[in-house]
Amino acid sequence: MLDMRVCELLAARLCHDLAGPVAAISNGAELLGDDDPDFAREAATLIGDSARTAAKRLQLFRLVYGIGGGIGAGPPPHVLAAEYFAGGNIECDYPEAVRRLEPEWQRLACSLLLVGAEGLPRGGGLVLAAASGGVALTGIGDGDGPPRQTRDVLTPAAPVESLTSRNVGAYFAAVLAETLGRRLVLSAEPGRFQIKCETGA
Repeated sequence: MLDMRVCELLAARLCHDLAGPVAAISNGAELLGDDDPDFAREAATLIGDSARTAAKRLQLFRLVYGIGGGIGAGPPPHVLAAEYFAGGNIECDYPEAVRRLEPEWQRLACSLLLVGAEGLPRGGGLVLAAASGGVALTGIGDGDGPPRQTRDVLTPAAPVESLTSRNVGAYFAAVLAETLGRRLVLSAEPGRFQIKCETGA
């Protein structure tokens, strides 16, 4: 069972990621009554775009963090991942070999995508692969990959006190991997990083 602090940090992170589009919906709604028709149309567009962004994030979060992963309750994982990254500065490659994996592995794959996105603040590409009976994620883009605070918690053995709302997703990914009998191993070099699942402690 997860420590209460982990649950609280996950809730804080999800609220943070949803606050932006929800606030934009609220702002757009306030502007709908404007006398300028063009301005009102722009407000309606803002509401629609923000609502879609919030819905896409909620669906992927439900898959990764929900009970049972939420798989089967909506679009398949590769569709949720594609929609989550659509329109952003990160391209996501979710190949057929990964789509054929069991649901629990696809849940981990989507969790790794969220972790990997943290390592590409200026954009780039995330590529999933079915490897060693599990999944692997490769990130390509400027920089050195996930920040140190994220790398330090890619293990269930990480002290709960070291977790923050920024890196708790990486810790959760490590917990998911552990339930599948694997551990996460990250390697990085300028412009490229990889997170692999390995067997053993």
